[in-house]
Parts: sequence; structure tokens; C-alpha cells
Amino acid sequence: MASSSSGNSIPAPEAVQVLVSSLADDSPMVREASTATLKDIAHLNPLLVLDCCSTVSRGGRRRYGNIAGLFQVMSVAIRALDKDDVDPHYMAKLAKIAASEIISTKELNADWQRAASSVLVALGLHLPDLMMDEILLHLSGSNSALPAMVQILADFASSDAVQFTARLKSVLTRVLPILGNVKDIHRPIFANAFKSWCQACWQYSVDFPLYTALDGDVMSFLNSAFELLLRVWATSRDLKVRVSTVEALGQMVGLVTRTQLKSALPRLVPTILELYKKDHDAAFVASCSLHNLLNASLLSESGPPLMDFEDLTVILSTLLPVVCIHNDSKQHSDFSVGLKTYNEVQHCFLTVGQVYPEDMFVFLLHKCRLKEEPLTFGALSVLKHLLPRLSEAWHAKRPLLVESVKNLLDENNLAVCKALSELIVVMASHCYLVGPPGELFVEYLVRHCAVNIGGVCPTDLREICEKGLLLITVTIPEMEHVLWPFLLKMIIPRIYTDAVATVCRCISELCRHKHTQSDTILSDCKARFDVPNPEDLFARLVVLLHNPLAREQLVPQILTVLLHLASLFPKNIVVFWQDEIPKMKAYVSDPEDLKQDPSYQETWDDMVINFVAESLDVIQDVDWVISLGNSFAKQYELYSSEDEHSALLHRCLGILLQKVHDRTYVHAKIDLMYMQANIALPVNRLGLAKAMGLVAASHLDTVLDKLKDILDTVGDSIFKRIMSFFSDSAKMEESDDVHAALALMYGYAAKYAPSTVIEARIDALVGTNMLSRLLNVRHPTAKQAVITAIDLLGQAVIGAAESGISFPLKRRDMLLDYILTLMGRDDEDGLSDSNLELLHTQSLALSACTTLVSVEPKLTTETRNLVLKATLGFFGLPNDPPDVMDGLIHNLITLLCAILVTSGEDGRSRTEQLLHILRQIDPYVSSSVEYQRQRGCLAAYEMLHKFRTVCVGGYCSLGCQGSCTHSRRFDRASNYNFSNLPSAFVSPSRDALCIGERIMVYLPRCADTNSEVRKTSAQIVDLFFSVSLSLPRSSNSSFGLDIELCYTALSALEDVIAILRSDASLDPSEVFNRVVSSVCVLFTKDELVAALHVCSAAICDKIRQSAEGAIQSVIEFITKRGKELNEADISRTTQSLLSAVIHVTEKYLRQETLHAISSLAENTSSRIVFGEVLAAAERDIATKDVSRLRGGWPIQDAFHAFSQHAVLSCSFLDHVTSILNQTPVFQGGPGKGENPNIFGESLEEDNVLHAAITALTAFFRGGGKIGKRAVEQSYGSVFATLVLHLGTCHCLANSGQHEPLRALLVAFNAFCECVGDLEMGKIVARDSEQNEEDAWIGLIGDLAGCISIKRPKEIPTICSILCKSLDRSPKYMREAAAAALSEFVRFSDSLGSLLEQMVEGLTRHVSDDSPNVRRLCLRGLVQMPSVHVVQYTTQILSVIVALLDDPDESVQLTAVSCLLTVLATSSTDAVEPVLLNLSVRLRNLQICMNAKIRANAFAAFGALSKYGFGPQRDTFLEQVHAAFPRLVLHLHDDDLGVRRACRNTFKSISPLMEFNGITALANTHRLSSDHRADYEDFLRDIARQFTQHMSSRVDTYMGSIIQAFEAPWPVIQANAIYLCSSVIASSSDQHISALYHSQVFGMLMGKISRSTDAIVRATGSLALGLLLKSANSSSWKVARLDTDSSGRETESSRRQ
Repeated sequence: MASSSSGNSIPAPEAVQVLVSSLADDSPMVREASTATLKDIAHLNPLLVLDCCSTVSRGGRRRYGNIAGLFQVMSVAIRALDKDDVDPHYMAKLAKIAASEIISTKELNADWQRAASSVLVALGLHLPDLMMDEILLHLSGSNSALPAMVQILADFASSDAVQFTARLKSVLTRVLPILGNVKDIHRPIFANAFKSWCQACWQYSVDFPLYTALDGDVMSFLNSAFELLLRVWATSRDLKVRVSTVEALGQMVGLVTRTQLKSALPRLVPTILELYKKDHDAAFVASCSLHNLLNASLLSESGPPLMDFEDLTVILSTLLPVVCIHNDSKQHSDFSVGLKTYNEVQHCFLTVGQVYPEDMFVFLLHKCRLKEEPLTFGALSVLKHLLPRLSEAWHAKRPLLVESVKNLLDENNLAVCKALSELIVVMASHCYLVGPPGELFVEYLVRHCAVNIGGVCPTDLREICEKGLLLITVTIPEMEHVLWPFLLKMIIPRIYTDAVATVCRCISELCRHKHTQSDTILSDCKARFDVPNPEDLFARLVVLLHNPLAREQLVPQILTVLLHLASLFPKNIVVFWQDEIPKMKAYVSDPEDLKQDPSYQETWDDMVINFVAESLDVIQDVDWVISLGNSFAKQYELYSSEDEHSALLHRCLGILLQKVHDRTYVHAKIDLMYMQANIALPVNRLGLAKAMGLVAASHLDTVLDKLKDILDTVGDSIFKRIMSFFSDSAKMEESDDVHAALALMYGYAAKYAPSTVIEARIDALVGTNMLSRLLNVRHPTAKQAVITAIDLLGQAVIGAAESGISFPLKRRDMLLDYILTLMGRDDEDGLSDSNLELLHTQSLALSACTTLVSVEPKLTTETRNLVLKATLGFFGLPNDPPDVMDGLIHNLITLLCAILVTSGEDGRSRTEQLLHILRQIDPYVSSSVEYQRQRGCLAAYEMLHKFRTVCVGGYCSLGCQGSCTHSRRFDRASNYNFSNLPSAFVSPSRDALCIGERIMVYLPRCADTNSEVRKTSAQIVDLFFSVSLSLPRSSNSSFGLDIELCYTALSALEDVIAILRSDASLDPSEVFNRVVSSVCVLFTKDELVAALHVCSAAICDKIRQSAEGAIQSVIEFITKRGKELNEADISRTTQSLLSAVIHVTEKYLRQETLHAISSLAENTSSRIVFGEVLAAAERDIATKDVSRLRGGWPIQDAFHAFSQHAVLSCSFLDHVTSILNQTPVFQGGPGKGENPNIFGESLEEDNVLHAAITALTAFFRGGGKIGKRAVEQSYGSVFATLVLHLGTCHCLANSGQHEPLRALLVAFNAFCECVGDLEMGKIVARDSEQNEEDAWIGLIGDLAGCISIKRPKEIPTICSILCKSLDRSPKYMREAAAAALSEFVRFSDSLGSLLEQMVEGLTRHVSDDSPNVRRLCLRGLVQMPSVHVVQYTTQILSVIVALLDDPDESVQLTAVSCLLTVLATSSTDAVEPVLLNLSVRLRNLQICMNAKIRANAFAAFGALSKYGFGPQRDTFLEQVHAAFPRLVLHLHDDDLGVRRACRNTFKSISPLMEFNGITALANTHRLSSDHRADYEDFLRDIARQFTQHMSSRVDTYMGSIIQAFEAPWPVIQANAIYLCSSVIASSSDQHISALYHSQVFGMLMGKISRSTDAIVRATGSLALGLLLKSANSSSWKVARLDTDSSGRETESSRRQ
């Protein structure tokens, strides 16, 4: 290969050739880098790049793998050529190369083919004629590359329209002859080419007159091509050919002659229109071409239109259905194409309309009259589009348009309706809507605001009409005369019900715009006879207020309209409405907030009824009220029988009839109400019943007569009903509906009727058993209605009593039986109640039971028990749905409280009843299901609260409520007056409440997981003691209570409850502690004993927190009051606690229970407690295999608990010491292991001895204080022995003998438990059986660290033993000692002289045979407290220097890590003597293959930088400069840790470099970035710093960098290559250039050619680009490739 012809010092041609060869690399990274480099340098010497590319391209793509990339580079190079460098002969050769590749295949649009085409296009920018000549050579019919050549001409036309247009003639001369032979597959390419060529002509015409390029010949050619495309190609069977041809013809229509165009129209137009039958894309192309055609034919300046309107009719008729494309594609992915097509079609219509406006108008109206959906929709859409644009031309046509649109108002097609609605809005904006036709159009919009087609509401049509109606109301002042008061008519019709919200909003806007509100509104309404009267408007709007959440804010809109129209009503109503309506609007203003209230609908309906009632009271016009009643009656026609508005309508009419005194009128209207009511619908049935009740308030007898008539009518159908069970279920349901409605009407009549006349009516209804005729119902809603009716009867009795008219409810027990029967599930019925309906029925039944229980006479015992049995099970029902269940449980609790109040004759019987009910509720109170516990506690609380109110009252004789000093005094005196009271007034005794038993039921709930349960149970406890302190005491009971102390405790308990009520976030444990403390004081001795005797159930609670609370309470009771227990109490309490231990399954709870047993032994008689526990142990051992008990042996846990107790464990001391002394120690021989079961087997025959041994063995595991006390003196020796043997046992485990290790670990775990160090036990359990070397050494270190923290006083003893063990012969024992000492030394502040001994031992063993000992000893030296490290720094550094060269990598890693630690606290005086040695050794470690060592070595070198400012500065600076290149290279190391360490070190040493550039670089984001591109930018920046500020060191740096070319890490090689090239490229020093440029250049080419790593090859390519672009390489910019030499070499390589 020859060098450059200019004598260049670098082989630039060879370098470019290497880059070109890299374009075919296997790695995409290398190919991209080479391509980028070649494109970058192409502008410097495009000829050389072209030479090299052309050389390798001779073999074509078959010999060159990336010919596409090659051609891309050539294209860039050709474009970069200066005009002077363009050699036509050479460019012709390049053209031949590209063309030869293109013509070598029949492929189309391949990557390499497009790249070759770009070469020819680039050549054309310089030498268009040459390029054209080359292409024209291949423009023959037989050439397979013909399509590619035509595509190149199309691309060239797009790139340079001016030059191409000037040569269009020659192109057409060659192309036209072969057009006839082009195959269908290639015709789209030719067609697209013609399109591009025509577009180029149009672009040319922007700057130059078009006639200068299009002479007669060109026009002739275009006409010929146009004719061929039109006659032949446009008729092809291939859709793609037709589409592309039509697109080309669309561009050509403006270039051909008018004569040619006119003659072509009969053929061209159908061809274009034919495409509309295809897909959306074809339709869009057709629309664009048609738009161009219409512009050329109709809007040409050179003559009249070429087509009459009659000719255009076919086009327009075809285009009208195309408008639907946009409408149909809105919901599809091709929405964008459809929209563009729609716009183009509208442009076509506008073009025609501008030429033939009147004809277009008539055409569109004619299409509208046809009423064919696509045509009508299209015509309406076009009218909407053209009306604003052709308004002047169509001004005289307004009546005709209005009449035509009127004829379409009955069209039901959804699309047509939408288009017509939009057109009406446009017509309104141009004042087309006037007079009656305007009202007709407005009504059309209103009708479609409420549209409902086939039961489905078309949302988009409704939105169009709503927005349109509002738009014309608000923005078009001229529409006011049409809209007002016409819109009032739109409120009444039934079909417009869903549009009322929008209509009301429009009316409000109109009223707001009118200047004189009252007079204008009133006069406008009177002026028109067809406007509804005020009564009809009021009735309609009030009923529509039913749903406060209706869409479009219906209710606020109606209320606003009522306020605006107030002047239409009697004058005295205005002030009332101005005050009341804003309140109603405020209630419904926030729908989301309204939904939170489950009874919002009922509340709102009541507000509406009150609004009507108060409005009638204010009006006080009898005639107007009668007229309004008639209007309400007419409203029934506006609602279907299933419509819920009917329910409100019934009530509105009912409240009105209440105000009327004409009985005949009332009778007629209630007949109408019943006839119109759909009693099959529960809502309407209820509305009817409430309406009848409202009427009954003034006309009770009239209502009752009506109900009796209805009852008599259905009374004779009982037999028919029975027969309907076998024949017709529909009749049965109908009968149910009638009976349910009658029952409700009777109930509400009773509720609303005057109390003075109700007794006789109720007696007649119940006493004569008339009500029983309404009970034969089966349907759930009918049952609910009958239950509600019975409830209303009871409420009527209660209401009468509250009014002072008391009377008993006859046959009350029978009514209760009816209710209980109705709320049950009828399994035998064909009608199956849904769960939700059943729950609703049961909830209503419970409420009705409560009402009946609350009336006279009192319940009998049998009825009471029947009610309890039927209802208490509801506590266990699932909590789904929550809202229904909450109501049901509330009703159940209310019922239980009512039973408690009404049952029993005195306090004692009520107490018995209370306890009976509470005990039945206990399973729910202690249930594992949260909602059941919540229900049970709530029920208990409510019943206790009611009990206190009834039996105690909570009032003292002076009138104070609650606990006060007066009540305490009177409480003391009450004992002496108790016997003087009559038996009827006897209060319950405190003993009767069984407080001890009861409190132990609810006390665990005070620690429940649910906050509501905790709060409720605390209130229950408070209520029990509050009641108990108010009750008399039995004469035979000994309380032994300090009353003042009790009241103090009760006050504290009430304070806790008050805090719970105000702050639910209070710590539950704190609350529970305070509750237990109060309870402990408030218990009597008997209550305490009773509580302890039943504590087992509380401890076994299903909720863990509650069980913990029970145990805690037992412990506190025993601790504070255990001295009051006798031996029998202690024995029975122990048995109860042991029973709990056995039955509790959770280990933690068992331990807590055992703690309670220990507390009992400590605070009472330990002898009795131990006797009971050991007796239990003996029984278990005799009857069970205690070693196999599931969950462990509870009695053994009891022994553990004793061992944890300082006082109780004394009796175990000798046994624990014995076990400790007998613990086997395995010395490491395989034959020296002992069987651990021998000792246990020798004791199995004696159960008592076995129990004692088991208790002693458990001592270590117990971890009690006795264990700590027993090992206090020998703690150090025990721990040291265990630690030292860990090493030996791990050695044995590695050889397969695991039993010694397991046995030792058992001992170690027992030791951990004994001393109470749970953390140390966790360490042993976590890592002990891992046999890896680092694992057990780490375990020892962790144990030592744990001991050092927990027991620092034991360190001297342990360390003294371990120091001596360093000299023992077993290697693993020395390693264990070193591991422990290296951790203990961290806590050596108080060791004194022992520290010197430890340092001496550690220092002596850094030369141990074992690498582990060496590194552990070094680590120990470094881990001393910093104050001691400073003292021994010199000694430690000397050890580190020695170990940095250790042959073991783990020791090296430890040494360099320790160096980092020491340097953090070392003084300059200590470091300076070894600074150089450390620097040299760290530099050696920086090339270590171990990434951790490498990272730490870099980090330590950075840490040394702070010592480089003293006398050693120059020496250290030399080391810095020697290491600096390597540091820079490793900034982008493969290992993240190395990268971070190098970045920190770079920042540390940058101040030593003595120039600001390095420091600035250290603070850039590029330094901390992990992206390769940022790092390369950083390398270029630092290279500039090297050359500008450290020129004297560049030689040294370059040597290090070049040496890194052979680094073992590919990424470091790449980094070195890039940095080296960057230094050379940025250097202006000729010495550097002369010394390294050629050398590096050659190395780079070698790396690119021979490296196996893609990153090296890719970076090498980029680096070559840097060198070639540098100023030092400027001479190569004129270099050229020696063609002969390269040719010879190429030929030689081929022969080889």
C-alpha cells in the first residue's frame, strides 16, 4: 500500500481503508463507530474516503458485508466535495459503481439499494448531467433495474427541484417509450415518480416561470404520459397501481393542457370515483386528486370551467356518502385518515360551490329530500360546512332551506339527527330561525336532548343538542324572541322529561338577560294562550325534583327556574321562595357529599313535601289550591306506573288534600291516587301509603272507609289465593302487592292520624283481627310492608302515650309472633328471598319488635324467650353488605335493651335477665371475627348503659349525676336503709352482677386489635363498676374496699375513656395498663378470686393482643393483691393457669402465661406453685412421650420460666451448675465423640427424676437471672471455651462429622438463653451451621461484638484467655482466637496493660502460617479505638506495608482495606516515612485482577493525597503523576466499585495538580456519569488539559497510556486508545506529534484489525477519526489513494 502523494507522515489512506473495512465488522457497535468516523472525516478529505470506499466496493455486496453503510459514507463524502474537487471522470466511476450494484439485482427498496441510490442523488447535486446520463443508460425496457432508476430520479426531483425540472424533458424522452412495457408490480414506482416530478415542477414555478421549463415537447410528453396513465394504468386490476396512478394524475392535471384535461375528464372522473369503494387510505388519495382536478377544471384563470354542474352531479353524489367515512371512523384507529378525507371532500364541495352556488344549493336540498341515510347525512354535513362560507350567495334561499330542513325533522336515523342538529345551530347563528319554524327547530333540539332510541340513549346526539340549545340561548340575542316563552311549553310534555334540565337552564339564562323581570315575564306568558298555566308548571317541576342526583344538575336548575318564575304565582309566595329555595339548593349542591348519607333520598323527599306544604300555607288561596290539585292529578299521565316520580306525586297530592276541606273532592282524589298507583313497585307503594297517611291527618274516616273498601274487595279472594299456589304465581304476587299496600296504608294512617281518635281505630283493626287478613303474604317486599305497618301501629300507640293518651295495644304478643314469622326464610316457598331482601326484612322486623316490646302490656316470659331465641343469632351474620348489617345490628341491640327495660319486676330480676343475655352474647364478644366482637361489645355496652339508667339512674339524692361525693355518702348509708324498702323496689346486689366473671370476659377486649372494640369494652368495665358502687352490698360478703380509693380508681378509668373518645390514636398498651390498674383496685376479694378462677378462657382468647392483655391483667392482679389469696385459691389459680398453658397454641402467649405462673409463685407460696407444676410434669411424663408433643411440652416451658426468675430459680442452681460441668466438649477426634442420649436414657425409668432433670436441662434455655448469676464468675472461661471449640468443630464438620458441631451449638444456644442475650442467640442460630470458612469466622466476630456491647466487663477475662490461645498448635483454634480478639479489640478502651499484650500478640502473629490468622490479626490491630490506633499507627503501618505484598489475595484485600481505615486517623509524622512505599505498593495493586482490591487500592491512593503536602510532596507528586493516567483510564472500569473509587480519588488528587482545569473537570457531571459518551467527552477534556498545562509530563503519560493498550480488560484498552488519540489530537507540540502520532496510528490500525473485542475495535475507529481530524494530520487532507498499488495489493490478496 502506498503512502500519500504529499509525503504525509501518517498512513492516512491505510487508516481510512481500515475504517472502511470495519464497516463490514460483525459487531453492530463497530459498524456504527466506523460509519460515524468516516462521516465525520469525509468533509476533510472526501476524495480519499471515496477512493477507499470505491476500492472495496468493487466486489459488490457479495464480497462486502455492509455495502449499505459503505454507500451511506460515499453519499456523505460526495455531498462534502467542493466544486473544484469534483472530477467528472472520477464521479462517473462512482456512479458506475453505485449503478452497477443497483442493476445487479431485481430487489426493490433494500437498505443497500436505497444507500446506492443516495450516492447517485448526491452525485446529481454536483453533476446532474452525469448522474442523468448514468441513469438514462439503464432506462430501457429490458433492464431489471429500471424501477430503481426511476425511483432515483424521483428522489433527485425531491432533493433539487430546480435542476431536475430543467432536465425533465430528457427524463420524459427516455421514460415515455418504456412506460407501455412496465409491469404492474413496478407501476406504483413509476406513478410515484411522476407525482414527484410534477411536484418538482410546481416547486420550480415558485421561483421561475413554469413555461421556461415546460416547452411544447415537455407538454406533449406530459400529455402522452397523462393519457397512458389514465387509459391503461388507472384501469389496472391492482389496487395499489390504481391508487398510485390516481395520485400521480392528481398532480398532473394542472400541468397538462386544458384541451387534454377536458378530453380526459369523462375517463378520469370515474377512475377517481371508483377508488371511493375501497379503503380509507384510497379514499383519501382520491379526495386529494379530485380536489386538484376540480381546482384545475373549475378555477383556472385561463378559461371558463371545463365542467357544467350537470357533469359535476355524479362527482358530488359520490362524495356525499364519503362524508360518512369521518363519522364512522371516529371510534376506530383510522380516525386521522378519515378526518383528512372528510376535510378534502368538504374542500371539493366548496370549490364547486364557489363556481355554482345556486346549483349546489339545489343539489344539496334535493339530496336531503331523498331521505336516504348516507346522502342525507352527507348533504346536511356539507350544508353545515358551506352555509357560513356561501352565506351571501345563499341569502335569498333561506325560506327554501328552512322548509327543506323542516321536512327532515321526523327523520330517526342517528347520524342524520346529529347532522341536522348541528345544521340547526349553524342556521340559528345566521338568523335562519325566526317565527313558528324557529320554534319547530328549537323543539327538535329539545326532543333530542331527551332522545331515547330503542331503549338506548345516544349520548353524543344528546350532547350535541344540549350544547347547541345552550349556545343559541347564550350567544345569539336574536333567538330570545323565539325561545321565550316558548321553552315553557317544553317542560310539560312527557317525552321531553329528560330534557327538562337543559330547558330549565336555558330558561334561567333568558330570565337573567331580561331587564324587567316580573312584568316582562308575566306579560309574555299572558300574551300566549299556549303557554302552560302556573299550576301545571309548579306541579310538573315539583314532581321532577324527586331525584337530587339527576344528571345535568336537574334539581338546582328546576329550583332556579321556580325562583325566576315566582312572579307567575300568587304574590305572597315570592318572599318565601327567596328564603327557602337557596336552602334546598345548598342541600343538593355537593352530590358526592350527599351520597355519603344513606337516607338522603328520604330526607330530600321530605324537604320537597314540606316545601309544597309551606308554599300552600303561604298562598292561602283555596281556588288556587284546588286548581293545583287538579294539576297534580293530571300529572299521572306524565309518568309510567314504574316511574319512581309517582311516589313523590302521591305525596304531593296527599299533602295538598290535607289542606282541602271538601270531602267529596278528597274522596275523588284518593280514588284517583289508588287507581293510578302501581302497588307492585315498593317505592310507589310506599309513596301511596304515605300519601294516604297525609290525607288521614285531616280526613281519617274518609281514608279508613277507602281502605275498608279495598280490603273488602280483596277479602273474598283468600280461597283464590290458596288456589294460586297451584296455578298462577303472578296472581299470588298481585295479591301480595295489594295486601302489602293495604298494610302500609293502615300503618301510615295510624301514624299521621290525630291521637285523640286513634285508639278506637287501632282496637278495631287489631281487636277484630282485621289485620290478620293482611298477613298472608309471601314476597319479601310484601313482608316488609306488613312488618312496617305493624311497626307504625306500635309507634302510633307510643305517640299517643307521649301526647298524654295512654292505652295498651291489644294482642301485642300475637303481633310479635306475626313479625317473627314474617322475618324467617320460607324454604318451602317457590319464591326464594334473596339474602339482601331477607336482611332488610329482618332489620325491619327487629325495629318493629322493639316498638311492640316498648308498649303496654309488659312481655310475658314465653314471648320474651321466643324473641331472644329468634334474634340473638343475628350477631353472627356475615358483615355483607356493611350498611345493611349495621342497621340490623343496631336494631337488634335496641331490641335487647327494650327487653331488658320491660322485663322483670325489680332490679334483681332485671339483673338476672341482664346476665342471661350477656352470657348468650359472650361467644360473639370473644369471637375470632372482628365484626362479631364489635357487635357483641356494643350490645353489652348498650344493655349495661340501659341497665344503669333503669336500675341505678346515676343520680344522687341532691340531683348530681354520675359519681360525686354525695352519692358516696348516701351509698354508705343505703346499707342501713335497705331492709326498710318494699320488695317491689329492691335493687340488685353487687354480688348478683358476678363482676369478677364478667370483667374477665370484657377485659381482654380492652386490648383488642380493633379500636372501637377497645373503647367499647373499656366503657363496659367502667359501667360495671359504676353500677356496682351504686348498688347495696350483701350482708354476708366482706368487701374490704377503701371506698375513696375505689372512687379514685373509677375516676381514673373514666378519664381514660374520655381520652379514648377524643383521641383514637392513643397507645393501646398505655390505655390497657390504666384500665387494668383501675380494675385491680375496684375488685373485691371475692371478685378477684372469681376472676382468677376463670382466667383460663380469657388467656385462651382467639385474638393474640387480647390474650396478652388477659395475661398482663392476671399478673397485675397477682402482683398487687396476691397476698390476699389462701392456699386453696393459689392451688386453683395455678391449675387454671396451667390449663391455659396447655391449651394456648402460640408460643409467645404460652411464655407470658408461664410468666404469670412465676409471678403467682413469687407473690404467694412458691412451694404450692412448684408442687402443682411438678405434679403436672410427673403426670405428663408417665402418660405421654413429652419429646414428641406437638408444639413442645408446656411444662418444660414452665421450667424455663422459673429459670428466668431471680427468686424462683434458686432451687435450680445446683442442677444448672451440674449440667454446665457435664456439657461435653469435643476435641476434634472422630473417635472421641460421645452419644448425647446416654445420659437421658439412664433417667427414663424414674418419672420424678426425669422431671427434675428436664427442668435443669432447660436452665440454659431459660435465660433467667439465675443463669446470669451462676455463670457470673466463670462467664469469661465459658464463653472462651465455646468460642475456641467452634473452630475445631467446624473443622470436623468439614470432614463430615456434624454431630460435635450440633452438640456444641446446643450448648451455645443454651448459654445464650441462660445469660439472656437473645441477640447472641440469633447470631448463633443464623450462621452457626454454615461450614464456609468466612462464615464461621464471621460468626465468631459477631459473637465477640455482641459480648463486647452487652458485657464489656467480661472482655478482660476473655481476652486474656484468647491471647494465650494464639500460641496453641491447632490452626483452627488460633483462627478462632484471632477472629474473637480482632473484634474484642474494638472495645479495648478500659483494658489498660492488657491492650499492650493483645497488640503484641496480634503483631507477632501477622506472620502466622495461616492466611486467616494474618488477616484477622491485622484487622484486629486496625479495629482498635481510634485513640489507640494513633498510639500504634507506626507499628500498624509497618505491618500493612509488609502485608500489601502478601501472596494471598484475601490478606492483600484486608491490608488495603485496613490502610484506608488507618489513614483516616493517622498523623503526617506516622505516614511520611512509609508514604513512598505505600504509594508504590498501591500502584502495583491497582492492576490487580480482583476488583475489590483494585477499588480499594485506588481509594487508598486518594486517601494518601492529604499527606502529599509536606517534605515528601515532590516524591509523592511523582507517584501521583505516574498513577494519574491509570486512574483516568479506570474511571470507566467495568466494575462499579472501581469507578466510584477512581472518581473520589480523582477529586482528592486534583488539588495536587496545581492548575484549575483538573479541579473544574472534577466537578463536572461527566466525571460521575456511567454513560460511555459522557466518559469520552471527559477524556477529550482532560486530554486538552494534559497538552495545555502538563506538556512536560505528556511523555510520561503517553508511555503509561500506550502501555495500557495491552491491559487485561478490554474496556481499559478502549479507554487508553481513546485517551491517547485525544491527547495527540489536541496537542500542538510537534515533538509529541513526531514521537507518538505515527506510532499510535499504527497501533490503532492493528487493534482495529486484530482485536477480538468489539469495544476495542469500535473505540479504535473513533480514535482514528480523532487523529485524522486533528490539526497535526492536516497534511492528509490532500492525500489520495495510490490506485495502482492498491489494485496490485487487492489482486494479490485475491490470488492468495
